[in-house]
Amino acid sequence: METILIADDEQNIREGLKCILDWKQLGFEIIGESANGDHALSFILKQNPSLVLLDVRMPKMYGTDIIKIAREKGFKGKFIILSGYSDFTYAQAAIRYGASFYLTKPIDEDELLSAVSRIKKELEKEHSNLDNIQLLKSKAKNVILHEIITGAYKPLSPDLFLSDELKEMNLDADIYQVVIFEKFGTNPDDASYSFADLLKITNKGNHTFEHFEEEGNEVILLKGSFALSKFQNFLSRYEQNPPQPGSPLDSLFLAYGRPVGNLDEIYLSYEEASTLLKRRFFCIQGQHTLGFDELPDIHKQNLEITDEKANEFYTLLTDYLMAFNRKKVAETLFALEEYVYNVKSDIVTIRLFLTDLYFRIKEKVNHTYTSLEIIFPTNAEAIDHIEKCHYLYEIILFISEQTEKVFSASGNSSRSTNILDDIFYYIDHNYQNNIKLENIAPLFGYNSAYLGKIFNKTAGESFNSYIDHKRIEQSKRLLSENQLKVYEISEKVGYKNVDYFHKKFKKYVGVSPAEYRKEIQDSILPPPEHNF
Repeated sequence: METILIADDEQNIREGLKCILDWKQLGFEIIGESANGDHALSFILKQNPSLVLLDVRMPKMYGTDIIKIAREKGFKGKFIILSGYSDFTYAQAAIRYGASFYLTKPIDEDELLSAVSRIKKELEKEHSNLDNIQLLKSKAKNVILHEIITGAYKPLSPDLFLSDELKEMNLDADIYQVVIFEKFGTNPDDASYSFADLLKITNKGNHTFEHFEEEGNEVILLKGSFALSKFQNFLSRYEQNPPQPGSPLDSLFLAYGRPVGNLDEIYLSYEEASTLLKRRFFCIQGQHTLGFDELPDIHKQNLEITDEKANEFYTLLTDYLMAFNRKKVAETLFALEEYVYNVKSDIVTIRLFLTDLYFRIKEKVNHTYTSLEIIFPTNAEAIDHIEKCHYLYEIILFISEQTEKVFSASGNSSRSTNILDDIFYYIDHNYQNNIKLENIAPLFGYNSAYLGKIFNKTAGESFNSYIDHKRIEQSKRLLSENQLKVYEISEKVGYKNVDYFHKKFKKYVGVSPAEYRKEIQDSILPPPEHNF
């Protein structure tokens, strides 16, 4: 609905103008009236009406001055001048300043209707043009935004990254971070949460983040310290209270790159997030976020999937199955998971490798134990299951479950009362690796929560604490040998971050690794000789 101001010093004329036409039917709404020039100008600048019916001879300010000043201050609305025959010179000046029509008093209804109808068409055309311009700007912004985030934007000069055009697009901020928002699972459409909902923020005017869709995933550019702070708060909540399996939030995955300070560095954050998204397959159970600080050194991933490696795992697993050595089967499956995690092959190749390995094991078992009734899934069912697995651990768990069928069919399904001895043995020989309770529990056929409880009860300490003690004891031995540097010992015992190693060592030993080494060396040095 367009809006109208009626400005005339005579009340009877203002009342007549209100009634002379059916303004609502014409698409107009009268939002005000003025009896003097000062009020009319103030109203025009504050309310920005679409059309002003304006008398030329107004008290305090002539209509010509009102039009001139309003135009100078950016008013784009339409004017229809109302004047007497003797005011024709003023009317001409008003038209020069931008009035659309002038009508002589008394106002003729048909003339006014014709003028208003033409103005209505002009306004509709202007709105249409403005909408098209805004649409083009929006499309241009989306293209530029996509190019900036992906690193394809190549300005003629680096200064263009600070241009007024980019600032008008609300891309100017003190810090940026790229997040890729993926919906997956059996019913990803059920995950109706928007990114703003997750962060509990508003994005009015695109001030906190920008986004576009790429390959079915939402790419988000966080802008400013407030947005990044909200994102960190969300990550903390999400990690402390993971979603229930099967809930809509359980179908969400977020990969995020590093924060950067300049527009021309945003692509670095995007590249990290994009790489991490492809590594969702390697996440542990219940993990829904993957950040830049968890990105492996891709350049050091030089392992390849080879026939030799496939034969090695096939031989180990079938040999241990033949010997009914559940512990060694679990240990080999963990080694298989670690190996696959570090290869540089794509996910499709990894799936095929694991599928083929399973088929070969299944064939060997069926050929060897013809008298046993082992109900394996058909090859088609196995392929379908592995294809539907979203994570590597799910495939390893599937293979583990199939090996358990061999133990069950052979009468070796009963759990040893000393099963924890096997787990202790496993930890004692693998503490230097990145072992976690949720990783190894399925390999021994346990739920991780249950295994954690019985482990704590048996060992008198938590799983993580037990591993820490093993690592610290080994590090003390290596420190006393005085052959490796502290950071080398940190890596050797399983702490990839040397600062974290320092913190753990001091917690359990009471002194830093360097201080401990000095104490050991001082204790074995011979006493100084004295010459008298």
